[in-house]
Amino acid sequence: MPLKIPDQLPAIKILEEENIFVMNETRASHQDIRPLKIIILNLMPLKISTETDLLRLLSNSPLQIEIDFMKIKGHTPKNTPSDHMRAFYRNFEDLNIRKYDGMIITGAPVEQLPFEEVTYWDEMKQILDWAQHNVTSTLFICWAAQAGLYHYYGVPKHPLDRKKFGVFKHTHVDENLPIFRGFDDEFFVPHSRHTEVREEDINKVDALRIVASSPEAGVTIAKAKNGRQLFITGHAEYSRNTLDGEYHRDLKKKLPIDIPVNYYPNNDPKQKPLMRWQSTANLLFSNWLNYYVYQETPYNLEEIS
Repeated sequence: MPLKIPDQLPAIKILEEENIFVMNETRASHQDIRPLKIIILNLMPLKISTETDLLRLLSNSPLQIEIDFMKIKGHTPKNTPSDHMRAFYRNFEDLNIRKYDGMIITGAPVEQLPFEEVTYWDEMKQILDWAQHNVTSTLFICWAAQAGLYHYYGVPKHPLDRKKFGVFKHTHVDENLPIFRGFDDEFFVPHSRHTEVREEDINKVDALRIVASSPEAGVTIAKAKNGRQLFITGHAEYSRNTLDGEYHRDLKKKLPIDIPVNYYPNNDPKQKPLMRWQSTANLLFSNWLNYYVYQETPYNLEEIS
């Protein structure tokens, strides 16, 4: 699939080296196609890595997609060059007059704080309210899933005794759901979090349905509004070495951290991590784009309500 992304975005070179076809804005402007418009609110600290991970998965479809990146106005990232943010990211106030076929909101390193103590929570609430009326389908990842469940439905998050860290086996409740087309009965998804949402809290909300879970990792995917909202507590978008980087980062900081589950061969951090979730991730994102965005969105975006 041709991804239409900003000229000079660092991900372009990486993806082209992987033989993934991307199309910069200049070339795309010469095609008479109505692309899907996807907005990504990237709250992860290593923004360039997250951009690349997400774009790699969004490319696994025959659809043409146009990408915008949104940032939080009141927050200055510490791990991404300011030049990069100025070049490729725009504030919510600059984008909120637009409508989008789909939206992705990433995790954020603030999960151990109460939502109301997150410095940008007020702006986050504005964005979540805006998305309900201006986006056909939104994919919430990790902390964003917890934030969305809390803001929309009052579902609380709970602290874990130990960080949920590794690659866990999951099952779905209904193989006929479009999001699971092509999935095996059991599939793997990485998790990296200090908090959780619980089945009993979600089951109290009639508008929510848990559609995938794990005995070890708990609730993994919940959906609402017939797929207009998909809440994913794990990180299917992670590349092979992301958990490895997090593990060694925490070791260096002398933080309490266990070896990620089901990740290194023989539990040996000196060995190359096993990639167990690549097919799952590709299917998850392509199914979302096809069945919950492309087949549901109006041709005229102004008709989204």
